[in-house]
Parts: sequence; C-alpha cells; structure tokens
Amino acid sequence: MAKLYFYYSAMNAGKTTTLLQSAHNYRERGMRTLILAPRLDDRAGGRVASRIGLQSDAVGFDAGTDLQQLVERDITAHGPLHCVLVDEAQFLSRSQVWQLSEVVDLLHIPVLCYGLRTDFRGELFEGSQHLLAWADELVEIKTICHSGSKATMTVRVDENGFAVHDGPQVEIGGNERYVSVSRTEFKKVTRGQGRIEPLQPGLPLG
Repeated sequence: MAKLYFYYSAMNAGKTTTLLQSAHNYRERGMRTLILAPRLDDRAGGRVASRIGLQSDAVGFDAGTDLQQLVERDITAHGPLHCVLVDEAQFLSRSQVWQLSEVVDLLHIPVLCYGLRTDFRGELFEGSQHLLAWADELVEIKTICHSGSKATMTVRVDENGFAVHDGPQVEIGGNERYVSVSRTEFKKVTRGQGRIEPLQPGLPLG
C-alpha cells in the first residue's frame, strides 16, 4: 500500500543523504524513481546534492507547478514509476502537498518528502505544516546540538554568530547562515545570551 511519508529534521541532519540512499535502494532493485526539488534552491545546479558528496539529477518545480500532473506526464513519457522523492519539502505549498497525496491515493505511488519542520523563528513552514497534518508516516531524522543535546530547532545567524530575528522566512543558505540547536539553546541565543560558532563551510545542502 502506497503512503505519503514526511522525513523531517533541523538543518544538517542528513535529509538529502537519506533521500539519495532511498532512491538508490529503489534503483538497485530495478525500480524507477522521480526526484523533485524546488527551483528556488539552485545551489546544486538542477541536482540534489548532499554535504558528503552524493548527487543525483532532479526535476525542478516552483510554486505554480501541479505536482500530480508533473508525475502523470512523467509516467506517460517514461513508463511506470515506483517512487517519488521530494527534497526541501518545507517549500511545498498547501495545494502541492495535497497533489502529492493524490499521487499516493489515486496513482498508488509512494511519495517520500524530506524537509525542515520549522524556520529560524521556530515557526512551521507551509509545506511542513500540511505534511505533518496529512502524511501517513512521520519520521524524525535526528542531529546534535553543540551542547550535546538533540537538535530540534534551526537558528539563522549573522557573520558573527549572533541570532538573526528578522527577515524573510525563505533565505537560502548553508552552514554559514544556519545552525541546528536544541530548544534550550534556541531560547538562549534568540534572547541574545551568547553566540554560535557556525559549522565549517561546505556544500550547503541537507
């Protein structure tokens, strides 16, 4: 039975690595997959890429893309499809999450979505909100705060490591702009009680 999955985490937990491993597992068994990624994040040049160097081609989408129609066109052009995987799923719109649920319920194709749960203010992204509401399976991908506790929140920092409180919800960046922290540390740094040393720059993708 096909399901809609939401794999969520804070930044730098290995979401894209997990996505690429899942796609590899399907392909290794002779099954065809389709990887989708939002066009607003073009740091990998039309591919999805993990921080440890794994990469794969992806089909881009934007806010106006009907994802159910995109999948149906792909099947018409290339034949049976066994799994759809979505990178940076927090950037989905409400309607796109519903369209992906239709891919599951009407086309009987599993959809695996990977994304952040909350933004730098601790608030839900639109895509994450509706995936949390409608997904059949919710899976947390864990990562560690610099304090040693589990990181569940993401802080946007300036060049000096101080928390940024204002700005657009969507601002593409990697280790130099975002740090994963525990809720306790999130409260401290957003109150101005200290700074965070950003991770070493690298390929800035999950």
